[in-house]
Amino acid sequence: MQEIVKLQNQSINNMIYEIRGYQVIMDSDVAKLFNYETKEINRNVKNNIERFPDNYCFQLTKEEYESLRCKNVTLKNGRGNHRKYLPYVFTEYGITMLAGILKSDIAIQVSIKIVDAFIEMRKYIGNGSFNKRLSNIETKLINYDNKFEEIFERLNPRYDYHLFFEGQIYDAYSLLIDIFNTAIKEIIIIDNYIDKKILDVLSKTAKKVNIITSKINEIDLEKYNKQYSNINIVKNHQFHDRFIIIDKSILYHSGASFKDLGNKCFAINKIEVKTF
Repeated sequence: MQEIVKLQNQSINNMIYEIRGYQVIMDSDVAKLFNYETKEINRNVKNNIERFPDNYCFQLTKEEYESLRCKNVTLKNGRGNHRKYLPYVFTEYGITMLAGILKSDIAIQVSIKIVDAFIEMRKYIGNGSFNKRLSNIETKLINYDNKFEEIFERLNPRYDYHLFFEGQIYDAYSLLIDIFNTAIKEIIIIDNYIDKKILDVLSKTAKKVNIITSKINEIDLEKYNKQYSNINIVKNHQFHDRFIIIDKSILYHSGASFKDLGNKCFAINKIEVKTF
């Protein structure tokens, strides 16, 4: 028993993570320390769920788990790599409650060690020594990460990028409708080829629409104008790319003609500008 506790006490600190403002230990690590199967640990929690509020135990989201794995080499390449379900994590209160439910000698003794480790970690972080003891490599990695974020922000400060793959026709036209719906007063569409698909979409909006194009089906346009009066056509051959301008303040650029959205891989980019 003494050897087990001693071994566990040396490695507990490495099992503590900070998530949602809590210091926690993953269910698989708790199971390892308590000498139980992970599924047994979680089964006991579910059978006594009223004893485990969120500040005792909670299940990680997919994003939290992926973030944890990305930051931790052991999780990425070792334990938890082939989990079927998202893990639960325990705070020190949850550890104490779980030990009381399991009532095993190992669980009780190890829970005391775990709580001590939690307290030690809080003191360690609280007095500033945590940052002082970061290795040079860790410090450089943090600095590089911050610099990359700053570079990406500078390179792409005002772009909203939507990528569509071949066959995503519904998704592409759904976004187009969402863009049109953001207009308060006016929509400007620049596309050399306008067909019935775009007219069908525009029939759903009451906003004023100016279309700059070099080609449009005159029969379709005539039929449209008999029922709706919100569009104005301007013939122009100077544009190659396709654009949407919302209320003369927001510009969208499309890599595909609006009549062909989703037929091939393409992107729609949002570019915010002050005036036109």
